[in-house]
Amino acid sequence: MSAPPPSKTNRWSWRSQAFRGLVYQVIAVAAIGLMVWLLAHNTLENMRVRGIQSGFDFLKSSAGFDIGESLFPFDSAEPYWRAFLVGLANTLRVALVGIVLTTLIGTLIGVGRFSRNALVRGLCSAYVEFFRNVPVLLQLLMWYLLLTELLPASYEAWQAGPFFLSKSGINFPIPDWAPGHLWAAIGLLAGVALAWMHQGWARRRFEATGKPPSIFWAPLAVILGAGLVGWIVGGAPTAMSVPKEGEFAIEGGGSLTPEFIAVLLGLTVYTAAFVAEVVRAGIQSVPRGQAEASAALGLNKGQEMRLVMLPQAMRVIIPPLTNQYLNLTKNSSLAVAIGYPDVVSIANTALNQTGRAVECIAIVMAVYLTTSLATSLLMNWYNDRAAIKER
Repeated sequence: MSAPPPSKTNRWSWRSQAFRGLVYQVIAVAAIGLMVWLLAHNTLENMRVRGIQSGFDFLKSSAGFDIGESLFPFDSAEPYWRAFLVGLANTLRVALVGIVLTTLIGTLIGVGRFSRNALVRGLCSAYVEFFRNVPVLLQLLMWYLLLTELLPASYEAWQAGPFFLSKSGINFPIPDWAPGHLWAAIGLLAGVALAWMHQGWARRRFEATGKPPSIFWAPLAVILGAGLVGWIVGGAPTAMSVPKEGEFAIEGGGSLTPEFIAVLLGLTVYTAAFVAEVVRAGIQSVPRGQAEASAALGLNKGQEMRLVMLPQAMRVIIPPLTNQYLNLTKNSSLAVAIGYPDVVSIANTALNQTGRAVECIAIVMAVYLTTSLATSLLMNWYNDRAAIKER
């Protein structure tokens, strides 16, 4: 005699686990929303009682202050929202360049800790132990003092060809803008896409045949070649703005201020020490048999690390590496200590002038929350692509 079929529970019944879970989630979201509303209501009411103005209407008012460093022109008569935009651009410039340099340096240091050369291995270990154990704020101050105290004045700048180094920073030649540069940028982007496709093809061939790529620099050649083609199509502009010594300062060309250099160096060398440890741990997580199999295939140490060890280590490396990228971005807020005009510095100035503390802090929080979430989404996408798929 067969057992009676189990009774079906109505999914909208309280006996349904899914329905109860949905109700609990709705209650939790409602409670959180109520708490946020009460906090905002009480804050606004207290500000009204004390005669404190609120709202974001001040963003349309004239800022009334200059910004010493900006990627695009800014005048004190322009509104606050544009000043915040300048601060955001400065923050992103440090974060993006820092992430790239941190990845390169940290990877080299992490791989260097497996070197057979005792000197290289020792130097990489000393780098990690020193820079990760010194607070990042002290490192920012250290680099800033070195740049502003030890370097000569701008009228006595050290010169190496068209490059100048002084207390005012680094001055270097830059191209005079022309449409051909836009075409060159388009060519570089196309080259990156082609290089990505080439790497995918080379990896699939290696997995199928065991034959390593014959030309290591092929992706770089593709990128530079595509950029060169775009530059030629755009008319091959060659005009350059070259810096030269003026009566009181270096004139012409491009420049990097000591504040920007100090922030970039401090954040890069500090975070690279942690990235090196992440890379080292990821490589050590790969079974030793993989290295032995690579040697059996005739791969040298460079090919073994690039084609076998690092690809398998990426599944361990990427999650903690994402945390280091987020830390670098958020640590850039310490740049205010040495006078770099990032979004925190602009918010402090706007707060002192307008008294809109809640609004200015909210803008800063929104900036860092948005950049952090964007970084996490991008790295999660890359993590999904790099994950080893079981076949």
